[in-house]
Amino acid sequence: METKTPDIKVYPQLPSVTHHCENTFKHAGFLLALLLVGLGWAGPALAELGGSAVMYHRFGEGDYPTTSVTLEQFEAHLNELETGGYNVVALGDIVAANKTGRELPPKSVAITIDDAYLSVYTEAWPRLKKAGFAFTLFVATDAVDRADSGAYKRYMTWAQVKELADDPLVTIGSQTASHLHMIDASNAANRRDLEKSNRKFDEKLGSVPDLIAYPYGEFSEPVIELVKEMGFVAGFGQHSGAFGPSDDPFSLPRFALNETYGDVARFRRSAGARPMMVEDMLPIDSVVTDENNPPQVGFTLPKGPAGGVNCFASHEGQLSTQRLGTDRIEVRMEKPLPKGRTRLNCTAPANGGRWHWLGRLFYVKE
Repeated sequence: METKTPDIKVYPQLPSVTHHCENTFKHAGFLLALLLVGLGWAGPALAELGGSAVMYHRFGEGDYPTTSVTLEQFEAHLNELETGGYNVVALGDIVAANKTGRELPPKSVAITIDDAYLSVYTEAWPRLKKAGFAFTLFVATDAVDRADSGAYKRYMTWAQVKELADDPLVTIGSQTASHLHMIDASNAANRRDLEKSNRKFDEKLGSVPDLIAYPYGEFSEPVIELVKEMGFVAGFGQHSGAFGPSDDPFSLPRFALNETYGDVARFRRSAGARPMMVEDMLPIDSVVTDENNPPQVGFTLPKGPAGGVNCFASHEGQLSTQRLGTDRIEVRMEKPLPKGRTRLNCTAPANGGRWHWLGRLFYVKE
């Protein structure tokens, strides 16, 4: 049994890139590993590159099972995090570590929540606070503006969001103002929406987020260029996968959890996933056109894993893969991608029963 210690600020040598990323950790074993990493003494067992992020929306809202987890499921997840050797790290701190190539404590995982539903405030936050776990809440500002009326009564109010923002364990991220389909909107419309949300964040919270979760997990190269220009330092989708220094910080994955995909076994695979360090990933853009449908996917694995890589697409199932030489993996789809979102997952075994996990989003416009 690990001994509880007073909360301390994370990573004296790892400056946070986000507001309220002074994440705290509560286990003495983690603090020892942190000191050794910071002093350059940590061996492979005490440090890893990258981490994973899990994503929630609602808690205990059984009439929305596709976006909610039961409270029993959520408590089982928290118990797994407390007993399974994980280190819950603020999302921005994983981003910052990846930017510099700094190693993180083993089994680093970030908790993220989208959409600022009221059950975050009433159910999730008290449990996360009791556990001492940091998390990031991504907020679409228009819904919070309307939280006192009609269909929006299940959203948090700005006063409640401000309470969370004042908690040093909580980071507030952006999910735009209107939660629009950015990938189908014009650049001007996306800019207006982000400018509107930034004004609201500044008015209500006194600061503007620098992490963004793309609504519906959808993004494209033009969307990424815009959010860079707007001052964000990382962007997150809703495709599965872990992420490390080799990943584009503006197309990062998260493991989505709900009642159907929320059992402890899946949570364990997700929270314990390791990045698949790739280079020369093709295609670059997530948008698939008629000329390249299905897309030809390929990537290089300069640092392994040396074993077999299996890839799956949500529209086709298991895909054909071919290793060229020692490092290059080519993935071939036979069926054209349907309209909308398609997810690609590539996995390979890692030590300790864990998995290297690479995820990609592809999108075919209407």
